[in-house]
Amino acid sequence: MPVITAAYGYRLTAPDAPLRLDDLGPLEASPDDVIVEVAGCGLCHTDIGFAYAGIPTRHPLPLVLGHEISGRVIDGAPQWIGKSVIVPAVIPCGTCEPCRIGRPTICRKQFMPGNDGDGGFASHVRVPARGLCAVPEVLPDGVTLEMLSVVADAVSTPYEAIQRADVQPGDLAIFVGAGGVGGFGVQIAAALGATVAAIDVDDARLELASQYGASLVMNSRDKNALRALGIPTHRWKIFETSGTTAGQETAFSLLDFGAYLAVVGFTPNKLPLRLSNLMAYDATARGNWGCAPENYPAALDLVLQKKVAIAPFVEIHPLDDLPQLFEAARDHKLKKRPVVVPQ
Repeated sequence: MPVITAAYGYRLTAPDAPLRLDDLGPLEASPDDVIVEVAGCGLCHTDIGFAYAGIPTRHPLPLVLGHEISGRVIDGAPQWIGKSVIVPAVIPCGTCEPCRIGRPTICRKQFMPGNDGDGGFASHVRVPARGLCAVPEVLPDGVTLEMLSVVADAVSTPYEAIQRADVQPGDLAIFVGAGGVGGFGVQIAAALGATVAAIDVDDARLELASQYGASLVMNSRDKNALRALGIPTHRWKIFETSGTTAGQETAFSLLDFGAYLAVVGFTPNKLPLRLSNLMAYDATARGNWGCAPENYPAALDLVLQKKVAIAPFVEIHPLDDLPQLFEAARDHKLKKRPVVVPQ
């Protein structure tokens, strides 16, 4: 018989409504599910979109948000009980045609915590057992299970984009937006041997990027400064990681002959673009929705090998701070990615 767990968490009841702390009742796991005792859950730009920008969740409200989850499995699929895990932000079904042909991130039967069902801004969460990423019990100094929650999205999503772009030594990787996702993308690209440039309007973010892999930082779209690095434009890999219309406009404007653009950030707002630039420059643009679960171990290894630092880019808060953190994120007052920890 499954263990019954009394869970609590913060529910969103309607867009623009205050988050409400609720008793979530008992959670029961089937053989295909697990109950995870949450160690940490990161606050993502997407959560703010659900709460304030009118982006609908696939599961009707009320709903517990949060898709950057790490914790310990306490019930469910026997092979996972007692193990520390990272829960993928996008969990594909594994059996549909996209999954079978190697496109799991476009699986239409996927499960995203905090979108298709309750997420990780809670003491416990029930998620599918498939695709979980095991975390070693002994972690390097300065790395904790709660801070590894951001691997679920903020680290793994740029990792996926960088892998798809085939970033190599000698490439120029340009990150437009050096915040939560972009700050980790800078480190991943640098670890792969690329020359890295970071563009942001926040000087503190640029300073941090310069300490963790960026050879060039700037607060404007200065093509001449990029060209001065001496890397041909067909080796430019541009990553839009700000999730803003201004960032998307900047990233698109940097396209040049043979360049590659990866759209990683999300905004519901629209902007006019001259798509003919793709034709005229024989350039490439591609998006990516999350990261395939099979790529999580490699992304995690970069953290465990200390090629990607997490601590300087996150701040830990108790779960009870969540309503205020949502408001601060909405008002662009956060400097680091919050990770909330249940009491």
